[in-house]
Amino acid sequence: MKLTKMRHSCVRLEKDGRTLVIDPGAFSEPDAGLGADVLLVTHEHPDHFEEGRLRAALEANPAAELWTLRAVADRMAGAFPGRVHTVGDGDTFSAAGFAVQVHGELHAVIHPDLPRITNVGFLVEGSLFHPGDALTVPGQPVETLMLPVHAPWNKISEVIDYVREVAPARAVDIHDAYLADLARPIYDGAISSLGGGAEHSRLAPGDATDL
Repeated sequence: MKLTKMRHSCVRLEKDGRTLVIDPGAFSEPDAGLGADVLLVTHEHPDHFEEGRLRAALEANPAAELWTLRAVADRMAGAFPGRVHTVGDGDTFSAAGFAVQVHGELHAVIHPDLPRITNVGFLVEGSLFHPGDALTVPGQPVETLMLPVHAPWNKISEVIDYVREVAPARAVDIHDAYLADLARPIYDGAISSLGGGAEHSRLAPGDATDL
């Protein structure tokens, strides 16, 4: 697969001429979802789910379909009957040639006084795992972990321990729009040196790599 990092938590995966996009939210590029055959959304927060971007992608490609949890599906299904699919922890499906497994149920705790919403992660082709806004461990080997490096709900020690627990071959940063470029080397150094041997890297928006 070819991985292209978009802004914040949005990524594009390409395989055999088909494209899968995860979390084209309000922090991603306005056209992040365009050209997708498959759209996956981890949860309802606006930096991951932006209705206008999803609508544009689904309208641009009448064959494109969306897989997501109920909170998002309920807002999109009426406009795109038969093309919006509700999934949850333990589900598996195939979409446009991509094999996908669903892992996780809840968003990470932001503060004890805030109710937790649902959140799912997606394991694509048994290889790349995007956890959304949670530190979900999929319970099977992962080659590429999309790593939420900086968020209101995490700290660097938790990020490092997450990499150690998942033990991927490589970890690639996502959820990075909150993190100033000036501070990135601090995070890079800590994750690379303490992450249990996983190769750690970050891609600028628009950069791509072959997996």
